[in-house]
Amino acid sequence: MLHVVLVEPEIPANTGNIARTCAATGSVLHLVKPLGFDISDKAVKRAGLDYWHLLDITYYDSWEDFASKNSGPCFFFSPKAPRRYTDMQYPDGTYLVFGREDAGLPESLLVEHPERCVRIPMREGARSLNLSNSVAVLVFEALRQTGFENLK
Repeated sequence: MLHVVLVEPEIPANTGNIARTCAATGSVLHLVKPLGFDISDKAVKRAGLDYWHLLDITYYDSWEDFASKNSGPCFFFSPKAPRRYTDMQYPDGTYLVFGREDAGLPESLLVEHPERCVRIPMREGARSLNLSNSVAVLVFEALRQTGFENLK
C-alpha cells in the first residue's frame, strides 16, 4: 500500500487532483491540517468528483498527530533535496510526504530526515512543478517499482 501525505495544502483544486490520483491508484491520502480550504470546497470535489467514492482519506490536526498514528518509511519531497526521486527504493507501506504549494515542507522535517529527502530534477531556473503533478510523478514511480501491483 502506498500513502500520500499533504502537509498543510493550500489550493483546493490541487488537493482534488491528488485525491483523484490516489483513488485511481488505490493510494491512501492523508491530509495534515491546517488546510487552506474547506474540504467540501467545490473545487476539491470537482477535481476528484467521479472518484471520490473510491478514496481512502484520513485527516490529522498536525504533523505530530500524523506521526503519532502512522509508521512506515517516509520520503520527503523538496526541490532543495540532494537526491533524485529515481535514486530511491519505495517499499510497500511508503509514505510520500509533500508540503504546502507556497512554502514546501517545514525545514525541520527536511533537516531531521536528510537521507530520505528527494527531488524531481528540473532545468535551472525552474522553481518546482505543480503539487498535483509532483505527486503523480512520485506515485507512479513508487508503483512502477512494485510492478503496478493490483492495478490493471
